[in-house]
Amino acid sequence: MMMGSSSAWGKVTNNNNNNSYDYSFKILLIGDSGVGKSSLLLSFISNMNHPLQDLSPTIGVDFKIKHLTVGGKRLKLTIWDTAGQERFGTLTNSYYRGAHGIILVYDVTRRETFTNLSEIWAKEVELYSTNPECIKILVGNKVDRDSERAVTIEEGMALAREHKCLFLECSAKTRENVLRCFKEVIIKILETPSLLEKGSIAVKKQILKEKQLCQPPNNSRCCS
Repeated sequence: MMMGSSSAWGKVTNNNNNNSYDYSFKILLIGDSGVGKSSLLLSFISNMNHPLQDLSPTIGVDFKIKHLTVGGKRLKLTIWDTAGQERFGTLTNSYYRGAHGIILVYDVTRRETFTNLSEIWAKEVELYSTNPECIKILVGNKVDRDSERAVTIEEGMALAREHKCLFLECSAKTRENVLRCFKEVIIKILETPSLLEKGSIAVKKQILKEKQLCQPPNNSRCCS
């Protein structure tokens, strides 16, 4: 259930031209509070090489934007991180709407977080996701604490097969497999025509909006 080597990723560079991109993709991080979703996001977004310290729990919803160039295509990724707590359930509909990729995270040292992926989170995805071909990956975090492991790799792979997800284990703290986790999702999105089309539509809407804002009054020319 693991994806192939990262060579399939092709050439990847940070795109500093943040106002210009070919595709815009929305990626969600879901799972119980405390499984390390915010740490995964920060590890991917930042360019730091040293291990991450433990972060305080997210309150409500947070998101980060990352611009990448993959195989000559400029991508804008909007990555959403939620608190994973039921009292924020009123955000559910808008949170899932339009997602191209979903990362379902559990803590390999806390079995209840693994169980809840089936009993809560996978059901929410099925209920609220608006893209039928949305790419999903099951991620077991905190493998740096392997001596405390409560969920086996085999169990994780079996659950991923059951829910038709990709599968990977990682450590947000040591950064092991963090980049690969996001790579796998983005590669599959780029290989899915319906998701590419939706990502392209978002860009077209943004361009149209910019043109409307730039519309000159009284037929005067717009500054370039």
